Amino acid sequence: MVSKINKIKLFLLGVAGCLSVLLVLVWPFTQARGQDLVRMIPFFGSGPYEILIFSDYFCPHCKVIDEKAEPLLEELSATGKVKITFIDVPFNRATPMYAKYYLYAVTADPSISYALRVRKALFRAALEKGIRDEDVLAAHLVKNKITWKAMNEKSVFPLMSAAIKEQKITHTPTCMIRYSAADVKRYVGDREIWNGLNQLKNYLAGADK
Repeated sequence: MVSKINKIKLFLLGVAGCLSVLLVLVWPFTQARGQDLVRMIPFFGSGPYEILIFSDYFCPHCKVIDEKAEPLLEELSATGKVKITFIDVPFNRATPMYAKYYLYAVTADPSISYALRVRKALFRAALEKGIRDEDVLAAHLVKNKITWKAMNEKSVFPLMSAAIKEQKITHTPTCMIRYSAADVKRYVGDREIWNGLNQLKNYLAGADK
């Protein structure tokens, strides 16, 4: 027969186990800090405004907006007011392999400038070279002077999938810009996203006056 004290101990252990699971699931979205890629989707910058960019490396329009908005995204990140997150949407069977190397690369260098350079190399591999073999992709990245550090990408993929499902992403590129909890704007397509990013830039410039 289990004593009352042992019952209490078992109960507390159960609660602790449940809390640990909840922290893994909730912490990345509520208290995300730094680049702890084991528990969260990597992000760049910080502040009350948030940009989520959903894209697929095999999507031509995703490549267009990524390259066009590169300096603007770096500028927004540098304001200290904007958090930027790139989420890879696996519309193509090879996309998870590409997403893995993106995560590996930003583990080695967590700067937004490096992340954008990595993404440019991955877009080129997908759309210009049609690479679907992992060894060939790795060789392509080495040739483009992209370095990486292995991490547990399988802990990040479910978080990306949850974000894709939560935001009901059915097309790429899609961009969500959060001005506040009650004001989240959605932009679909490279033209809409370009306009949306510039609207945020202008809004921040006006807020500083």
